[in-house]
Formats: sequence, structure tokens, C-alpha cells
Amino acid sequence: MTRLLITGGTGFVGAALIERAKADSCFEICASVRTGQQVSGVRTYQVPDLSATTSWTAALDGVEVVIHTAARVHIMHDASSDPLREFREINVEGTLNLARQAAAAGVRRFIFISSVKVNGESTEPGYAFKPDDKPNPHDPYGISKMEAEAALLPLGEQGQMDVVIIRPVLVYGPGVKGNFLSMMRWLNRGVPLPLGAIKNMRSLVGIDNLVDLIVICIDHPLAANQIFLVSDREDLSTTQLLTKLSIALHKPSRLVPIPSYLIGHVAKLVGRNDIFKRLCGSLQVDTSKTHELLGWTPKVSVDQGLRDTVSNFLNQGK
Repeated sequence: MTRLLITGGTGFVGAALIERAKADSCFEICASVRTGQQVSGVRTYQVPDLSATTSWTAALDGVEVVIHTAARVHIMHDASSDPLREFREINVEGTLNLARQAAAAGVRRFIFISSVKVNGESTEPGYAFKPDDKPNPHDPYGISKMEAEAALLPLGEQGQMDVVIIRPVLVYGPGVKGNFLSMMRWLNRGVPLPLGAIKNMRSLVGIDNLVDLIVICIDHPLAANQIFLVSDREDLSTTQLLTKLSIALHKPSRLVPIPSYLIGHVAKLVGRNDIFKRLCGSLQVDTSKTHELLGWTPKVSVDQGLRDTVSNFLNQGK
């Protein structure tokens, strides 16, 4: 059995990954969590912080593969006086500290869950991000993920241990929070939305598909020292996504067809251009490298993934 250390064991990706690894029954699972948290059914290590001085000695004992999902995540309204410094402390310095200790402990592979934000925030029509594009992060979170990647890759190049980097797009699935949860709440309440004529295209990835790729990368020899983008390979416009969610919710789709340029004008007037870009802008990724090099294809369709997400949302509401 391969012993794994999964950091961020109670997070959205970490928790789903643990459940999948338990179901595979060929892994011995260790999880790191914040102090006071626990993960049922696996060996758990409570880590007070993710910093340059954190000791991982106990958690790394006998571990063959580290899957690093823990991070300071993107925050919509960050109140910090210096967000970049705080992102760097955790996502760069904390990650590199873990990786160096992992290499010294004999870990053979380090899988880092990064972000498509390393590539950028949007794509032009007809173009999709590729893993070898020049990085172009726009915010402190994306910058910190880019810097973490740049610090990790030399460890693989020097032969200290394999490094695998995965950059997911927007991840959805049962238990999703943030803007995706807000959209489901609006639709479930029957709130009319001015998003019935949006012709953008966005790549998404269901949590089951992301986790499946991570599991493939645990042992696949061709994954070593590579960067992968991941999506469901079924890009949708915002209008199409909301329509599919409405169908899954068994609610009428109250989407008002207002041209996106008008929405953009109003958003600019009220200082919410960031929301306009997320709802009306495009962000597509080219995952051909992932499929050609690893032979991986998404196991769950977008429609099924959305149905699973909505079912969990409705059950939680009950």
C-alpha cells in the first residue's frame, strides 16, 4: 500500500480526495488538518499553521507521496493590509518548507494543487490557456501560486523527488461554496437574473474529475515534473450553466436576456467590474497535454456533476 499525506484534509478538495483514496483501498492515508480538527477513519496530524517553520517530521514518517491541497485561498474582499505578503508566507514559504522536508524524508513524489490563476484571469475568443504559456497572474493569490510552482520545480529537476503541478479551473461539486453556491441559492429562490444572453465560454471541473486526475498522478511515471491543466472538457457559457442548474433544481429559468455590454456598463458604474468579468468573461483551458500524456479523460459529465452538486445542496437545505 502507498502511504499518502494529504494536506488540507478537511478542505473541499482534500476531503473529497480522502474519500476517494479510502474507496480505492490501496492507499494508507495520513491527513494534516488545522489544530482542533479531525478526519474520521484516517491517521490525522494537527498542524498549527502552514509556515516556513512548521515541523512535518511526524506527519511525513513513512510517506511516499504528498498531495498538497492546503493553502491560503483566494479571498474576494481581503481586509489584510498586505495580502501578497500573507499569501506568500503560506502558499510559497510554507509550501517550500513542506516540500524540502518531504524530500529529506525520502518522499518520492510531491503533488501540488495550484490554480489556473497562474495562467491569468481570462482568455480571448478562440484561445485557451496551455500549461506552458508564460504565467500571467493578476492577483496576490495567483502570484503566490506561481511563485510556489517556480520554487518547487527545481526540486524535481535536481532529482530530489518528483514534482507534479495541477492547475484546476473553477471546481464545483457536492459541498461547493462561494459564488457557485450563491448562484444555486438565487436560482432556487426564483430570483430573476440579467444573464440570459451571455455568450462567453468558461471551463469548469467537477470535484470527482479533479480527484480522479490527482489519483492518476500518484503513480503515473509520465506525470513526473510536469504541469497539467484540468477541466471537464465541456465548456459552458454563464447562460448555459445557469440553465443547466435550473433544470437540475427543477426550477424555471428566470434569466433575462440583457446584452453583456450593458451589464458591464452598470458594473463599472457601481464599482463591481470584477464580478462582471467572472460572470461575462471567458476562461478556457486546453487540456490536451493531460489527456495525451496521461491517457486521462473525465469520468463524470458536466450534467451528472451538476445534478450531484444540486442534490447535495437541496439535501443540505432540508
